[in-house]
Amino acid sequence: MSPVLPVAALVVAGYLSGSLLGAVWVCRALGRRDPRYAGSRNPGFSNVLRVHGAVPAALTLAVDAAKAMPVLWVAQREALPLWIQGAVGLSVLVGHSYPAWHRGRGGKAVASAFGVLLMIATPVAWVCALCWVLLAWRSRTAAVASLAAALLAPLASYWLAREATLVVSVFSGLVLVRHAWNIRRLGQGGEPGLARSSREEGGVRPPEE
Repeated sequence: MSPVLPVAALVVAGYLSGSLLGAVWVCRALGRRDPRYAGSRNPGFSNVLRVHGAVPAALTLAVDAAKAMPVLWVAQREALPLWIQGAVGLSVLVGHSYPAWHRGRGGKAVASAFGVLLMIATPVAWVCALCWVLLAWRSRTAAVASLAAALLAPLASYWLAREATLVVSVFSGLVLVRHAWNIRRLGQGGEPGLARSSREEGGVRPPEE
């Protein structure tokens, strides 16, 4: 059998798994407001933290990081080349960023990228995670931490997992593109911090899907 079909199936599976937004499902399960209609309206860890607190945010982070692992485990079990594993991982990030059944309104792919890196370039994932935590603690702004981690990832890969540098660079590029609006807000001084704000709980009617 041609390997094209199994690889295509893995890429499609990666997109579908990436499209399962952890923030949306966790908040629904806990009976909380849809994060796409509260706070910054981003369905990601940092917005859930600001709007709903630490426990929903931690669950969101876990779901978004873990959802890439099954499909990448299959790719690695089949001993597929690294570039194919990278394509599968990228499909997860694209699914998270542009989910078809959420009208293309996805997240920034930071937590999902961490999960993909854990499978493809584990040391790079931990270096970037440490960078994110330190900068988030110091700046109290998720966008600053995420941008710095995305910029660091290719350099860390060249040092720790050189064979994955090109793949990691593509992941970083997607994360940076997804943060284009945050870069603009940082320049204007309007980027929200990580602290929870009760003012972000209300205002917008929940979506009807």
